[in-house]
Amino acid sequence: MYELIVIGGGPAGLAAACEAWDAGLRRILIVERDKTLGGILNQCIHNGFGLTYFKEELTGPEYAHRFTQLLAKTGVEVRTDTMVLRITPDRRVHMTGPSCGYRIEEASSVILAMGCRERTRGAIGVPGARPAGVFTAGAAQRYVNVEGWMPGKRVVILGSGDIGLIMARRMTLEGAKVLACVEVMPYSGGLTRNIVQCLEDYKIPLYLSHTVTDVLGRDRVEKVIVSRVDENRRPIPGTEMEFACDTLLLSVGLIPENELTAAAGIRMDPRTKGAAVYENMETSLPGVFACGNVAHVHDLVDYVTRESQRAGAAAARFVLNGPAAGEEIPVENGPGVSYTVPQRVRPENVDKSLGIFFRVNRIFGRSRICVEAEGREVCGFDRERMAPGEMESVTVPKKLLAGVKGGLTVSVREVEK
Repeated sequence: MYELIVIGGGPAGLAAACEAWDAGLRRILIVERDKTLGGILNQCIHNGFGLTYFKEELTGPEYAHRFTQLLAKTGVEVRTDTMVLRITPDRRVHMTGPSCGYRIEEASSVILAMGCRERTRGAIGVPGARPAGVFTAGAAQRYVNVEGWMPGKRVVILGSGDIGLIMARRMTLEGAKVLACVEVMPYSGGLTRNIVQCLEDYKIPLYLSHTVTDVLGRDRVEKVIVSRVDENRRPIPGTEMEFACDTLLLSVGLIPENELTAAAGIRMDPRTKGAAVYENMETSLPGVFACGNVAHVHDLVDYVTRESQRAGAAAARFVLNGPAAGEEIPVENGPGVSYTVPQRVRPENVDKSLGIFFRVNRIFGRSRICVEAEGREVCGFDRERMAPGEMESVTVPKKLLAGVKGGLTVSVREVEK
């Protein structure tokens, strides 16, 4: 029997396992469905990773290598090329792979670190023909950076998430012509630095409040039609633009890999599409924790690392000291906020302060973030600018949580200049 089984060997799983080892656990198993550890970082060969955590600029593989080196100094067992099929409420993990066959392993605690996946064409209902040449941006990234295949030569990108922006630059550097990046919202879904470095630096136009309304081609994409949309995101007749291209990349959002989570009966959050968690990243199933993109989609891997370390340390405390105790209060999103993580808090279990992550639901200029309890402001934070594509966080000192009964609400309001 293992003290901890970590499902997923990407940045979240690696950080959680290393932290749990440092906290005193010794029988730890990482189960990874790919043949190597590192997760999505292995195909992210661009730089920009590690600025917050390592205080230096690394590529994705370099960032992953740092943690695989740390893992190599521990006694953590790793089982790659192995798929987890099921998790039971009593923390029995069903898995299968060529090295282990079909196995059921028992664990005192489990950490879910399966990451996220891309939304596909079918998920968003892109109209038109179904020729070859339509890829998700992540699939195209793997083809180019790992497999050495070029998806196309003339490219249109639908969606301005970070992967799509990065692939606009990557395809350009490999000799393709990126004709446009098209975004249905009136703002970009990616980091500002990626808009500048991946689009503006390469003079790739970004069409906000536009979407693809038709895909033309028999065997291969030949053209896409792009139209402006109104405030309800409905195409406006007469605004069509035609782009002759052979490739359409989709960067239209990420979804936590939550099938295992939901099947285990864990409470889900419809806002994040991931597990609802407590302040220590524990789910509604005692002893089962969720961290990284399986809990909510992050924009920086450095934040994934910090969050996953918190989950690893909490799993160790659960095994060594028993379940966390105390009354719990909800954390809700108010005006201007799309979601909050954690979703519930046990003030007695908070160490020195409570970190709350959230995203705003529109672009804000100079603003104030308000954390309120029962109609009174517990604390506030000022920001010069916020956007939906960039995750925000605030830190609430533990002493301010004393006496809070009805829960916390996080909201944002713009202030006059």
